[in-house]
Amino acid sequence: MDKWDKRFMEMAEFVSSWTSCAREGRAIGAVIVKDKRILTTGYNGAPAGITTCREKGYCMRDKLGIASGTRAEVCYAVHAEQNAICQAAKLGVSVEGATLYCTHQPCTICTRLIINSGIKRVVYKYPYPDEFSMQLFSEAGILVEQYSE
Repeated sequence: MDKWDKRFMEMAEFVSSWTSCAREGRAIGAVIVKDKRILTTGYNGAPAGITTCREKGYCMRDKLGIASGTRAEVCYAVHAEQNAICQAAKLGVSVEGATLYCTHQPCTICTRLIINSGIKRVVYKYPYPDEFSMQLFSEAGILVEQYSE
């Protein structure tokens, strides 16, 4: 890891503070970078125009007793990686060959989007209980690195 990795991971951590997720420990941020330039950012939160969990005052997943790493479709939040990729699409910014910095290892759903978007490197800080995502990255030839200072 070099000084640029450190800078962009710090930016992902900062972006994670914008989360609208009410679940404890689930503030997640992502930054997509190419040629040492930030293309887009994303954080986990409700889609535009949808009342957030923080505004509602509860996490639906907590209320239903859904464990982390399972049933990702039962959640109001769009994942940070998904939001960063959507933002690039919305703005017409190509992420082909880019690096995605994320506070947490991407889940399988995000992994498939990352692969198809053309991102070639993923740097994450905290692991996530999803071994299948790592298998998909490996098969797709995407470089995945766990960040350490």
